[in-house]
Amino acid sequence: MKVWDIPTRLFHWLIVLLVGFSWWSAETGHMDWHYKSGMMILNLVTFRIVWGLIGGSTARFAQFVKSPGAVMAYLRSPKGTSHAAGHNPLGGYSVVALLLVLAIQVGTGVFSVDVDGIESGPLSNLVSFDQGRLAAKVHHLSFTILQVLVVLHLLAILYYRVRGRKLILPMVTGRDAQLAGGTGGLVGAGWLRFLIAVAIAFTLGWWVSAGAPH
Repeated sequence: MKVWDIPTRLFHWLIVLLVGFSWWSAETGHMDWHYKSGMMILNLVTFRIVWGLIGGSTARFAQFVKSPGAVMAYLRSPKGTSHAAGHNPLGGYSVVALLLVLAIQVGTGVFSVDVDGIESGPLSNLVSFDQGRLAAKVHHLSFTILQVLVVLHLLAILYYRVRGRKLILPMVTGRDAQLAGGTGGLVGAGWLRFLIAVAIAFTLGWWVSAGAPH
């Protein structure tokens, strides 16, 4: 069964690479590369949010963001597994949490100012020095939270793998042979919606990188 479209899979793996690269570039003092990587993450997160509204069926928030009652029912199920395509009810909350923290990460990064006021985000001119320093502190804190969420995400993948559920391969190929008898396979969104999401993401990225011109 086909479960993940190409845009969703590209977003997933590009975010993995760019978050790792952003961490490395900040730790090694390559702030020019850190800035560029951060802007790419901004584009990707914006795209994913838009894609969550107009994209393929399994990528939409409406498909995987369930009520707390649905999450509890899933946890009480015999094996805690789902035979429907896409994120399970608990995994849906994980996706939302990761996107929220990533949004906070890039959102504070564009306003951040370092102690010396030399390295700063593209929108730091819109805030005071103290506000820019506060944004930098939240930026660092949100990365710590992001690290915790990533570890939990990896542990969940390992947990399901031990129980015989493979989650990584479908995110690579887009298909999940384990759901051959399941329901709710992917319904694609089409290229027009993809181009709309890309246009919105890159327009916002350009606007921010240009310093939010009027």
